[in-house]
Amino acid sequence: MRILIATQGPYGERIARNIRQSSPPEWSIHEISLPRALPALVDDPDEFLPAGIPAADLVISAGESPGAAQLIPDLVERTGARSVIAPIDNSAWLPPGLANQLKRELSAKGVTIVFPKPFCSLTETTYGYRRSAQSYEDPVLSDFARRFGRPKLRIAVNPATKKIEQVEVLRDSACGSVVHSARQLVGLSADEADTKAGLILHHYPCLCSMNQEQIDDRLFDTLMHVSGYIMNEEVGEQVKPFKTPASYQTTAEYVESSDESS
Repeated sequence: MRILIATQGPYGERIARNIRQSSPPEWSIHEISLPRALPALVDDPDEFLPAGIPAADLVISAGESPGAAQLIPDLVERTGARSVIAPIDNSAWLPPGLANQLKRELSAKGVTIVFPKPFCSLTETTYGYRRSAQSYEDPVLSDFARRFGRPKLRIAVNPATKKIEQVEVLRDSACGSVVHSARQLVGLSADEADTKAGLILHHYPCLCSMNQEQIDDRLFDTLMHVSGYIMNEEVGEQVKPFKTPASYQTTAEYVESSDESS
């Protein structure tokens, strides 16, 4: 697979670096740096795009401004890519109106574009969190998402001690935070791992925005918190069989204890 990653600063640069270091050897990864200062409305893309952009199967737009997102159609045209990932880890960089415009424009040209919000919500068939998740069908995107996107782990727990002994990362996040977190999970109790996992991920640190916004019709939160919830859910599912069952007081016990206290 040939991948072109357009970056504009530390956010995209870390993503590009992790994908480059962790991708299969047969993948070809190229990165182009966009100017940090782009106008709110880009009239002439030639003014901001470098010459000689290589061909690609997949374009990943990891810019940090609406101006960077506006360059996506021109990147698609110059690379010949038919698949695009435009992650939304900060809604100020890619507002909903602009995302809808890009989807209409590229879909009309037979190009698949997805907007995982956050990037670590991407799977082989969907993107987005909980009730905001959307499905897609694209073999190139699915191939990428098998390796980078929503955390996917294989956790080994000692049934006697209930402690995590080994964590294998089956799918890393694009930014590399899952691999980092996996190392810190070893030694934790199954009873605490599903709540601490997201906090550990944030210490990488997470690249998502801390601005409150509407995630779906039932959740108003920050994208950074969502990234933590996603990690917690993956770890929680893995350690569930080893957690200490919650203890509940029976009616008889409650009545007895009440009588004693009186």
